[in-house]
Amino acid sequence: MPETCPICDGTGWTVVERNGLTGAQRCTCAAQARVASLRDATNIPPKYENASLDNFQIPQENPIARAGLGKVLMQVRSFVREFPAADRPGLLLVGDTGTGKTHLAVAALRAIVEKGHEGLFYDFQNLLDHIRSGYDAASGTSDRAAYRNAMEAEVLLLDDLGSHRITEWVEDTVTSIITYRCNHQKPLIATTNLEVDDAGPVAYTTAGGTQVHRKTLGDVIGARARSRLFEMCRIVRMPAVEDYRVRRAR
Repeated sequence: MPETCPICDGTGWTVVERNGLTGAQRCTCAAQARVASLRDATNIPPKYENASLDNFQIPQENPIARAGLGKVLMQVRSFVREFPAADRPGLLLVGDTGTGKTHLAVAALRAIVEKGHEGLFYDFQNLLDHIRSGYDAASGTSDRAAYRNAMEAEVLLLDDLGSHRITEWVEDTVTSIITYRCNHQKPLIATTNLEVDDAGPVAYTTAGGTQVHRKTLGDVIGARARSRLFEMCRIVRMPAVEDYRVRRAR
């Protein structure tokens, strides 16, 4: 059972006097209760519920990694401090698996929620699964609401953007969400493992001599969605560093 506020005795209001006049104003506990409610509604997975910018681990033994991740952390802090920026209200974190993108993205979302904004976390593939299920008449209300929530959430975090096989339906769905949010200036925070340069598929050769073609973000979500994403987001590139999960486990 929650404790009764000692300031307002649970009424949510306090009596104030100004210039000889007596009135009422909202108690500070009301703002605290709102932030707590916003925090509970973010859908952030338990694994990341305590992720913050302060507990993001930067390796001290590797000067190059320390400098690279230190710069990234400063960029994310700047994004949070200036939120919501009029020109680019979104954030796109780009880098290989295990570089700490999700931790930073969630930390940014949590910091924004603490400022009183509504936020919603979705794993990209999970969101698509919910939207697809919503077309089934027997699906639950939450599944049918997923598409609308992705459109209308004040701040949306899409983790692992592009982590789904390419289909026309996927491209159309992602394009509609990103375009809607861009046109309505609704901030989007996203992470992706895919290359974002618009120069076609990236090719590299493995140690065994096999040539591998790596798809770009534009290949997966389409050129229109990628263009809108770049229009609305600050792009932060993660440096090539040791797996973040390994570092945190030590």
